[in-house]
Amino acid sequence: MWVILALISAVLLGLYDVFKKLSLNDNGVLPVLFLSTVTAAVVVTPVVLGSAWFPQAFQQIHLYVPPITGREHLLIFIKSVIVVGSWIFAFHAMKHLPITLISPIRATGPIWTLIGAILIFQERLNAMQWVGVAITLFFFYLLSTAGKLEGISFRRNIWIFCIIAATLLGAASGLFDKYLLRQIDRIAVQAWFSFYQVVVMLPAIALFRWRLPREKRPAFEWRWSIPLIAIFLLFADYAYFYSLSIPDSMISIVSALRRGGVLVAFVTGAILFRERNIKKKGIYLLGILLGILIISFGTH
Repeated sequence: MWVILALISAVLLGLYDVFKKLSLNDNGVLPVLFLSTVTAAVVVTPVVLGSAWFPQAFQQIHLYVPPITGREHLLIFIKSVIVVGSWIFAFHAMKHLPITLISPIRATGPIWTLIGAILIFQERLNAMQWVGVAITLFFFYLLSTAGKLEGISFRRNIWIFCIIAATLLGAASGLFDKYLLRQIDRIAVQAWFSFYQVVVMLPAIALFRWRLPREKRPAFEWRWSIPLIAIFLLFADYAYFYSLSIPDSMISIVSALRRGGVLVAFVTGAILFRERNIKKKGIYLLGILLGILIISFGTH
């Protein structure tokens, strides 16, 4: 059951990236991000209210949001700041870069999480993990050569720096989640995070869009793919956390399977957007995923 849930989460994450690309092509980034966060808040509102009014019913369907303390609210708010920062970078990069280039870069996330765990939690790598790190970094370097074929320099392109910054912040969020979920119920984290991400987005969109004269604002067009960004992410995270909550589930395998979502984004994006150098980038993506898989199986 937990393997099926992890695979469902991976597919949903891949489609989440595709809907981001569909929403962002020739469109304003901040309005897309803001409306997707509002969608998530609207979706979880009945769950929060239902948990307060009908706690037993929501416990039976595994959607109960328990009460949490002020300190726990603050921790979830901090998580929201980190994640929204990652999304702002990622959405800007997604608008300007091929999805077949973004997917492999995002796949390196576990490497940076691992490095953070070494620095923060003083974890140590075993021989298998070092092999996985070396393979991942090698294919990441090869990926940069594929970018050059499309006129994209990993050293000079601002959008490459944006997707790398998004990946690093995503790794920081993963490390913070490790600390957070030891103390707070997973459904409470997901529900309140959905509200606080809107709170964090408000000053960002006010500062970088609403204060600009109308003629200087990037053009925005409503698309039905925008709310689907939030909906697919919510279901992907729910399946992921539910998988981890099953007693005999293995975090190393769940994480590796979930990372396979980039394959869905890569293949779907290649078909929909007809991007270039698919064969080379596909080989490099598989190499990166192989490295991540070795790291995952080397993790005790």
